[in-house]
Amino acid sequence: MNNNTVLAWSFVVALGGFLFGFDTAVISGAEKAVQIFWSLSEFQHGLTMAIALIGTVVGAALGAYPSDRLGRKTTLFFVAALYFFSAIGTALAQDWSIFILFRFLGGIGVGVSSVTAPIYISEISPAGSRGKLVGLFQFNVVLGILIAYLSNYFIGQTGEESWRWMLGVQAFPALLFFVLIFLVPESPRWLLLQKGNVERAKVIMRKINSESYEEDIKHIVGSQAKIVNEARLFSKANRTPVVLAVLFAVFNQVSGINAIIYYAPRVFEMAGLGEQSSLLSTVGIGLVNFVFTLIAINFIDKVGRRKLMLIGSLGLIASLSLVSYAFFSGHTEGLTITGYLMCYIAFFAFSQGAVIWVFISEIFPNDVRAKGQTLGSLTHWVMAAIITFCFPALTELLGGGYTFLIFAGFMVLQLIYVLKMMPETKGKSLEDMEQTINLH
Repeated sequence: MNNNTVLAWSFVVALGGFLFGFDTAVISGAEKAVQIFWSLSEFQHGLTMAIALIGTVVGAALGAYPSDRLGRKTTLFFVAALYFFSAIGTALAQDWSIFILFRFLGGIGVGVSSVTAPIYISEISPAGSRGKLVGLFQFNVVLGILIAYLSNYFIGQTGEESWRWMLGVQAFPALLFFVLIFLVPESPRWLLLQKGNVERAKVIMRKINSESYEEDIKHIVGSQAKIVNEARLFSKANRTPVVLAVLFAVFNQVSGINAIIYYAPRVFEMAGLGEQSSLLSTVGIGLVNFVFTLIAINFIDKVGRRKLMLIGSLGLIASLSLVSYAFFSGHTEGLTITGYLMCYIAFFAFSQGAVIWVFISEIFPNDVRAKGQTLGSLTHWVMAAIITFCFPALTELLGGGYTFLIFAGFMVLQLIYVLKMMPETKGKSLEDMEQTINLH
């Protein structure tokens, strides 16, 4: 087995996650400047913040179509182009409507990337290291978030229109991603099952595992023959993975993670920190997210997806409850809120953050995997848009105490989901996953 080859391909594709994370977080440093620059109303400001997420929902909804029709690799070329033109367009925009158009295009890139990249990596990965390799995608997401926060902090001190540079620097990694995609092959499972191109698939499978590639190809083709009449996503045979994916994606967002990623500086200012201290604390959040995601992807194939989720759910309940208590009691001075939110981010990164794209990419049968990933990703981004849009109104109406208590309550429901419904998928081949899901 050529682990270095698979790792290199996975890392290149996972760079789409870096751009995903950067695009998601970079707006947090620019949002106030953009509001002032165009004298935006509250509605216009809200739309400016949400438009990329709306684009992400569209991209996630459409992601299965190019992935299945054009191939995983070709789709990733389009993703890289969308990131590049979004960065250039938002940086140079002189009109607000042009600005939100390019933010929308970047959001489409994020949505398609969240479908295609995890699928590609799961389809080239050996079962024993699939969690770690697909986890590279989430690792790059949080690395992108961290670099965006650092970039915002340093660029934000350079002048009134520093927000243009904050958004424009993404063009450089987007161009690098586009070039590197030329170095990876098409997914062999896509070639086999969508195109019937056994010879091309055989060449790639031999590079992945020179010892058993012929047996692997027979297993893949054989499993497809058994489920040829069950190619619809919403069928009785696929009911369990559909429910598992939708609930997992919902719980990912009702933890409040995107509210923190998008509005971290505002949350810290609510707690009494100054503007610069808030930006610096945001960098701390990004660093904790990065470190604990790195830890998680080194454990995910050893202890399994389910155990990470159990640990994370308990930690999220505790940390969110502490944040809620701090707001209720008024003890938000100093580093109290910062410390609690860093604990929250640590537990999220160690569980939901690391597991979501791995779990959803592996629980569906080969013939509906792209559609299943689209469903999970679409659910994730619809919920992200709702939470991001509602968070300012919730904190205004209910205050920080009740808002974070609601998030903690949802994590109690997530704990029940993990205990009662979630199967363990570590070490199982994609072709044997259906039996694992149905036996749980």
